[in-house]
Amino acid sequence: MKRILGDIFRGLRGLVRREEGQDMVEYALVVALIAFAATAGMKNLATGVNTAFDHISTALASDVT
Repeated sequence: MKRILGDIFRGLRGLVRREEGQDMVEYALVVALIAFAATAGMKNLATGVNTAFDHISTALASDVT
């Protein structure tokens, strides 16, 4: 039983010492931040495009009549 617990402890200690997983977490956080910023920016962009098309359609409607 002591041997099994020792093996588990050594394995967990090895996981804590390794830093390979930290890079993946950092990349995932950067990707999540970019996705959040893109999503937030799309609302402003969509509002601007909608306003531009509204102005165009109003100008075209007044020129046709």
